[in-house]
Amino acid sequence: MNSSSVWIRILRLLLFPFAVLYGTIVKIRNYLYDKDIIKSATFNFPVICIGNLTVGGTGKSPMVEYLLRTLGAKYRVATLSRGYKRKTQGYALANEKTTAIDIGDEPMQFHTKFPDAYVAVGEERATAIPLLLFEKPDTDVIILDDAMQHRQVNAGLTIMLTDRRHLFTRDYFLPTGDLRDARKSARRANIMVVTKCDPGMTEEEKAEMHIELRPLNSQHLFFSYIRYGTPYHILDRSQRQLTTDMSVLLVCGIAKPVQLTEYVQKQTGRAEVMYYRDHYIFWIDDLKKIIQKFEKIEEKNKIILVTEKDAVRLLKFHEHLTDLPVYVLPIETDFLFNQAQEFNSLVENFINEFKN
Repeated sequence: MNSSSVWIRILRLLLFPFAVLYGTIVKIRNYLYDKDIIKSATFNFPVICIGNLTVGGTGKSPMVEYLLRTLGAKYRVATLSRGYKRKTQGYALANEKTTAIDIGDEPMQFHTKFPDAYVAVGEERATAIPLLLFEKPDTDVIILDDAMQHRQVNAGLTIMLTDRRHLFTRDYFLPTGDLRDARKSARRANIMVVTKCDPGMTEEEKAEMHIELRPLNSQHLFFSYIRYGTPYHILDRSQRQLTTDMSVLLVCGIAKPVQLTEYVQKQTGRAEVMYYRDHYIFWIDDLKKIIQKFEKIEEKNKIILVTEKDAVRLLKFHEHLTDLPVYVLPIETDFLFNQAQEFNSLVENFINEFKN
């Protein structure tokens, strides 16, 4: 553990009184919603909430993409996100002229990868849902991205994610920990998914985690992992395999990038990393620094590797990327223990209930 990590931990412990205050406010708010003192909107329409109890890094975007990929063949799917760090406000529906500045990086990623899906953003989801359905009446299901704490809408199906390395059961409220909601809020979920598991996870580890998470009899517990794809060029989409004789400059602006860093370091001969905060908006000076660091790598077989989320924020510099080997590492989520069919059936049965 480096010295900066030690100081961060000490600071977080010193902020414990603020964590207690924050937790009290969260519990009061939840009580008001639970007792129906503050009202939630309910729609006679299939609305799926993807969420977590912590700040970032549990794999919400890969899970949304999994649903877009799985459901897209049978249903007209729409996603609704807040549009974090976009430069616009209010409700907006993505179109062919939309950029990440208009709707945010993650919605733009959905829009780029799944052109047949409707991708919308709106801070007030209870207002945005009717607007989306009015504009796109052929929508079969709406996926609310990162909406578990935004209780304006009572989703019919809630899928809660928790990172294998950072289980919510072992966490505490911000700023001492990473919890932004109470641990007991996990009871609101219909489905719990432990994400970013080791692909070689054993049945014994699965059983131990089941005991720790203690799902209700009415809840379903699943285990998923991240599958990395073949990198493709950010502009022409030509593919290039990661090899052990390759040097990589990993540019990474995501929450909890440890697993990604470990994967790249394992797949390549040498990997340097430039970390940025989650949802970081790149400026031209950032790109210049990236290029300078890349040019200092002496090996000839070298590339710049970025995540899909970072790629949509770098594309605004496309004229500067033409002659650079900038490659995007795609990821997908998948399920362990042959649970994919069970998960898919639960989601599809929920949607089909509204069609009968």
